[in-house]
Amino acid sequence: MISYKSEEEIELIRQSSLLVGKTLAEVARIIRPGIKTIELDKVAETFIRDHKAKPAFKGYNGFPYTLCISVNDVVVHGFPGDQELKEGDLVSVDCGTLLNGFYGDSAYTFAVGELDEEKRLLMERTKESLYRGIKVAKAGNRIGNIGYEVQSYVESFGYSVVRDLVGHGIGRNLHESPEVPNYGKRGDGIMLRQGLVICIEPMINLGVRQVTQDRDGWTIRTADGKPSAHYEHQIAIIKGEPTILSSFDEIEEVLKEKVVAAA
Repeated sequence: MISYKSEEEIELIRQSSLLVGKTLAEVARIIRPGIKTIELDKVAETFIRDHKAKPAFKGYNGFPYTLCISVNDVVVHGFPGDQELKEGDLVSVDCGTLLNGFYGDSAYTFAVGELDEEKRLLMERTKESLYRGIKVAKAGNRIGNIGYEVQSYVESFGYSVVRDLVGHGIGRNLHESPEVPNYGKRGDGIMLRQGLVICIEPMINLGVRQVTQDRDGWTIRTADGKPSAHYEHQIAIIKGEPTILSSFDEIEEVLKEKVVAAA
């Protein structure tokens, strides 16, 4: 059953979601070649707790960390650990918060140093597919319209859409109905209505769409070992239009500052 949110509830969700963006900006400050992924996780957990919130992922169905950190061929749900990031790595960082009883959830894919063109384009086009999906998340359209926009755009470049994992509703629970696939047909699925709050999160592979799961029960990898990118925004339908509740602004401001400092 879908839970449609009031304006007051959407505002509380927005506060939680904006905290995710600020947390990911803290990750952006320190992400670099040579840093261990567990260090990113520790910084994120401290930042979230310092802002009177809880890390939404830690302990969720037994997940042991604050962040999902997925490097290169890892699609999602990667464990932070002693792995050191290397120049040219593509790193998806997914983060969730619980603040004032509501969940925030967003993800961003980072370049570690200079990327090769293949990875850079995958990253840019995956992000573009997210915004194309958001653009059609209007009242009166259907859930399939979102997936159609994502799928048709990325497949035009020969990429593939992961089918085993999807976006989702969100609110007082981290995962709510409806599911939001990144593939589909226009006119299919539930009708989008005022007060719907969902996470749209394209997971796009350079190679085949098939994935495998590591023995840890969480880490999802591309079956062919080729890289994957992942971006996620939390949106609400307000006055019939899609409104982005999460933010990449702080993240991208930090990334710009780092470029200027390195010049």
